[in-house]
Amino acid sequence: MASSTDSALQAPSDEGNTTVRSRPLAATVILVLGIAGIVFGLMVSVSVGAADIRLATVWEAVFRFNPELPQHQVIRELRIPRAAAGALVGACFAVAGAIMQGMTRNPLADSGLLGLNAGAGVGLALAFAFAPSLSFAYIMLYCFLGAAVASLLVFGIGSLSHSGLTPLRLTLAGAAVSAMLLAVSQGIAILFSLSRDIAFWMAGGIGGASWKQLQVISPWVAAALTGALLLSRSITLLSLGRDVAAGLGQRTGLVQIAGMIIVVILAGAAVSTVGPIAFVGLMIPHITRYLVGVDYRWIIPCSAVLGSILVLVADIAARMINAPYETPIGALIAVFGVPFSIYLASKRKGELK
Repeated sequence: MASSTDSALQAPSDEGNTTVRSRPLAATVILVLGIAGIVFGLMVSVSVGAADIRLATVWEAVFRFNPELPQHQVIRELRIPRAAAGALVGACFAVAGAIMQGMTRNPLADSGLLGLNAGAGVGLALAFAFAPSLSFAYIMLYCFLGAAVASLLVFGIGSLSHSGLTPLRLTLAGAAVSAMLLAVSQGIAILFSLSRDIAFWMAGGIGGASWKQLQVISPWVAAALTGALLLSRSITLLSLGRDVAAGLGQRTGLVQIAGMIIVVILAGAAVSTVGPIAFVGLMIPHITRYLVGVDYRWIIPCSAVLGSILVLVADIAARMINAPYETPIGALIAVFGVPFSIYLASKRKGELK
């Protein structure tokens, strides 16, 4: 680890005179236990559904697949891609939120609250309306473009003031752009009779995930997560303030551009697969920072692990609460996300000015 980052991490925090440090031991424990938890969660997710399947059968379907057995077919073709998609998009939302909070120093930054999810929704609505026969790869491209346009609008509007971009202006711009883009996507849905398709997607759910979708998004997600890890040291310095980062030799503008490209890829891939599930990218980075400290070299991988676990657990609960019907996982996560965001805004309102 570079000495400049380590010395910066030992500087006094913004909230007082206490020294802020990273906790590598806690982060290592989270990563080890979290990966084990993801493996166990994947197995439970595959076994739970309209018809419960024993874990032993899941094991047999994975390692001794028999195409003549209906349960093995269900596990391979439906439940494994669904569980894998849940873990993947959970990591995407959580890492995207962590990067945005670090770069903007905004405790409420999240791909949903800052308009990226709504932008991806407009892209999806346009794809459904004007090119319904497009393959998933092109639909995902529409979502990428929608998320990119939304991010430009949010940062552009938030920067119009003479005093520049502040966390409060960024949050307000994100709320305004999200509301506008949501209205646009709903208008397109009504105009082209897509209300049912858009409503199902907006509720957030992993039930429609397939191997084809995973094959399309996996390379993008892998590249974006790798980029996030490579950028983690620079994000750590940027989270301490632009002046601090510039003083330590960081090219802050380049770091922010690279970070936003990564966020757009992560948010676009996740939203195109499961819909605009909010609050994962808001809650998980804060929980992770509380556990491992402020070093984004630990925050990013730990956020990915914890985000995967959250979405997997929510998806399992969605199938059990009102079986055999499914509850949208976006609604389940919002049950905890809304009070968390209210608590966060009231506790840290001074940081938004």
